[in-house]
Amino acid sequence: MLRFRNLASGSGGNATLIEGRSGAHTHRLLMDCGLSLRQVDVRLAAAGTAAAQLDAIFITHEHSDHTGCVLKLAQRERIPVWMSAGTWQGMGAPELDGLLRIAHDGEPIDVGAFQALPFAVPHDAREPLHLRCSDGATHIGLMTDLGHVPEHVMQHLQGCHALLLEANHDSDMLHGGHYPAFLKRRIAGPYGHLPNDASAELLRALCHPGLHRVVAAHLSARNNQPHLAQDALAAALGCASADIIVADQRTGTDWIDAGQGLWQ
Repeated sequence: MLRFRNLASGSGGNATLIEGRSGAHTHRLLMDCGLSLRQVDVRLAAAGTAAAQLDAIFITHEHSDHTGCVLKLAQRERIPVWMSAGTWQGMGAPELDGLLRIAHDGEPIDVGAFQALPFAVPHDAREPLHLRCSDGATHIGLMTDLGHVPEHVMQHLQGCHALLLEANHDSDMLHGGHYPAFLKRRIAGPYGHLPNDASAELLRALCHPGLHRVVAAHLSARNNQPHLAQDALAAALGCASADIIVADQRTGTDWIDAGQGLWQ
């Protein structure tokens, strides 16, 4: 069984827990760690686990809302940390006391009960990677920071049973808002963040009968509203807006079973 639970999503911090079970064994990967050490412990406890039970941490890129307390957490619990060489350099090449593992685009990471496959995305970071996780029967795509969707990304998200996708901003809200012009250009640019309509276009291309769960993630607190993201993604799938789960900055999501149908 493969499932996931977002612990926090947005510019205030990002973290997603992926859990796979094989027989009596459970394995866990934390994707991003953009919270304080205390908040990671609190939110893992709410998910029914603890940092000591993590098998690995994967860092998508070096921005602080994704790295957070990763150095302290990894060294406290002796957890291996996977990231690209570019991300490690972007973090200042920190000493991880033997815990660093270098991830590469297209090279799977064994997490015991499942595999995590990193894939490159276009974002304004040194070498950003996101993940497709699979236990062989169920596939989850997780992607929260990118400015556009190249064919390489499309290929890695095809056939997923559950997707956590960035729906960062509503374009009208962004362009009509109070952000300075340079920041608007950065967010809306090809290495920034996906707006609702682009996320919906991607989802429309990825839709297939086995897609059971969709989570809208990394919503901007100032330039988006949950119902706008839900409406856009629901229209792409032809489902009810309420069927689209929104990952919240403060509470994340509940556990999501990637193999359990919702609108079959």
